[in-house]
Amino acid sequence: MKKLWMTALLSTAILAACGSTEEDTANEVNANDNTATEAEATIDGTVSFYTSQPEADATKLISEFNNLYPEIEVELFRSGTEEVVGKILAENTAGDIQADVLLLADHVTFENLKNQDLLESYDSPEKENISEEFIDKDLTYYGTKVMATVIGYNTDAVTEAPTSWSVLTEKANETIMPSPLYSGAAAYNLGIFTRNDHFGWDYYKALKEGKATVVQGNGAALKGLQAGENNYAMIVDYLVNNAAKEGSPIAITYPEEGVPVITEPIALVKDAQDEKAAQAFIDFVLSKEGQELAASLGYAPIRSDVTAPEGLKGVDELNVLLSSVEELYNGRESDKNEFKTLFGE
Repeated sequence: MKKLWMTALLSTAILAACGSTEEDTANEVNANDNTATEAEATIDGTVSFYTSQPEADATKLISEFNNLYPEIEVELFRSGTEEVVGKILAENTAGDIQADVLLLADHVTFENLKNQDLLESYDSPEKENISEEFIDKDLTYYGTKVMATVIGYNTDAVTEAPTSWSVLTEKANETIMPSPLYSGAAAYNLGIFTRNDHFGWDYYKALKEGKATVVQGNGAALKGLQAGENNYAMIVDYLVNNAAKEGSPIAITYPEEGVPVITEPIALVKDAQDEKAAQAFIDFVLSKEGQELAASLGYAPIRSDVTAPEGLKGVDELNVLLSSVEELYNGRESDKNEFKTLFGE
């Protein structure tokens, strides 16, 4: 602190020197920031990305990621969740897992992979912006979206929005739904509905007896609804909402009994070839920029600081149907086997 007896000249000199020092310090900090940014951008390597996302969305994600990380090559494998998991398990049996990052339907799927020691814990810096309920306690996977399964309906044939899941059994011959033998979301729904006293296996038996149409995935269910081949669908909300915005005569409703919700988690596979590159990809998906991209593609984001697209409900607005992770995980295969017995392949 300058003393009062300093001369004005000395004070001026000291202040000038301080100003110069502060400016130099600021420039040094800015230089360091730029260096860090450049260092991140020069991360290189190859990321093998396995996902059940629609291919167009996955391609857009990769493109936006490469705008920030042009030196990282992302190789895409896309299929339904059950087929992706089957591929990973087959690769594991062969002793050569190719995947580095997984983005699949639901957390039960990741619990299965985690319990087989196929996932690597990763403490992402983006986790501070995501509710703990969407993050695995061991940091092996993180939710990336809020995706509710709802009732979709064809507005050319249905003039009044249904309010209850019972419409699908009452109009089963007009209903289409994805198979839990192919779709991870459908497998999760099966576990939720059959463990809920209001539904149980009787709900699926009624769908079968009423001749509901079962197709491989949510995309196929959407096509049946759009074409008017089916008037109702058990389907994830964002697909119908996006198609409606593009002009399809379809809409969604959130039934009063509640809805199953999946979070399409992302995870780092154990012994990833280029771990830093794979971690950078995960961080981008969870970042505000990555979540804004997800919202622009029609998904309700997992982060509270990014707004859900018009037409969708955010997680705080939903009446969510739940069951314990342990029950869902332990019952997944028996659920699918019972469904197969009921509906066939």
